[in-house]
Amino acid sequence: MSDNIPFELQVEIMKRLPVKSLIQFRTVSKAWKSMIDSSVFVADYRTQAKHVFLRYDDITDLSLRYVSVVDDDTFPRNRVFLTPPRLVTEREYFRILGCSHGLFCFYPGSPVTGRGKALIWNPSVRKSVEVVVPNVAVGETYETVVGFGVCRVTNDPKIVKITHVVSWEDIESARCIPWEVEVFTLSTGAWRRLGGNLPRNLVVVDGVIYWFATDRDTMNGGSCHLIISFDITSEQFGEVNLPNRLAHPPPERWFILLKLRESLVVVDNEWEDDRRVYDVWMMEGGVSKSLTKLSTFSCQTDDYVTAMVFRKSGEHIIEIVDDQYAHLVAYQPHSKQIDNLGIEGWFGTFFMHPYIETLSLLDQPTAHSEL
Repeated sequence: MSDNIPFELQVEIMKRLPVKSLIQFRTVSKAWKSMIDSSVFVADYRTQAKHVFLRYDDITDLSLRYVSVVDDDTFPRNRVFLTPPRLVTEREYFRILGCSHGLFCFYPGSPVTGRGKALIWNPSVRKSVEVVVPNVAVGETYETVVGFGVCRVTNDPKIVKITHVVSWEDIESARCIPWEVEVFTLSTGAWRRLGGNLPRNLVVVDGVIYWFATDRDTMNGGSCHLIISFDITSEQFGEVNLPNRLAHPPPERWFILLKLRESLVVVDNEWEDDRRVYDVWMMEGGVSKSLTKLSTFSCQTDDYVTAMVFRKSGEHIIEIVDDQYAHLVAYQPHSKQIDNLGIEGWFGTFFMHPYIETLSLLDQPTAHSEL
């Protein structure tokens, strides 16, 4: 930029540039590199561009693909293949816990008892940080589940670890066994234990901040489904009550937690007139403690269907399975039009999540750089 432009104005211009350009500008001058690497600029940087992250096993050469697709009118043509961190492939970080503030957190698909490791990765700046996860329980009585998120106030990545009871058969009194909750904060590089107990019996982890849970009635043997929330900023647990049909579903029904813009979405399904029908429930603004039905859709196919992600436009990206193969389609909820996206992979290997580019991890000296 011209020396005639005040430096403060240069900073404001740079805040609107894509990450790729900023990485290149860091080599132009020491002043620019110092400014872009500063914690203030990293925290203030916001890009308007939306992306969809995609990972799947390609059926042509059996390779694991990592893809970033720009979420605009060109979708899905404007896509770039990503190179994951070396540690992801070397140490089999197959499971993705979630995405928050442009960061993805990987975790072993089959952790072992004792000590595990998580990997936080920013594909935009191609940096990653490995985190040791202590006291991992994998057994018949106790289980450790892990979640990931970024504090919306400090932009500090956090990992929450919850050790809970899996089997109650050999336990005389559930009230005598506390929940153990620990939180790792990247800025401090340390784990610390939180006081108090979880509000309900945690059964399955699904997502970053929200988990499906089951409230068991140990006296009568019944159960009720609900959603547990963990606020990364306040580090407080909460509950989201489900409508009756979601709280007490038949055994053959399943649910998926997704994100539509800035709201939590639950997708459930049932058979109706020899076809599978999907209901979309939304928690508006992430503030309400209950869900309302947003829409209902069906792909008019007998094949297995899974809702994968919602684009910023509200369009549904859906995985349709035929035998062991799967392909992605875009479903328009208003016109009910279905468009094949031309992306095929092995069934069960697809992971999708919307994200934005950020500079997180750029100012972390301990990060493992893939540049």
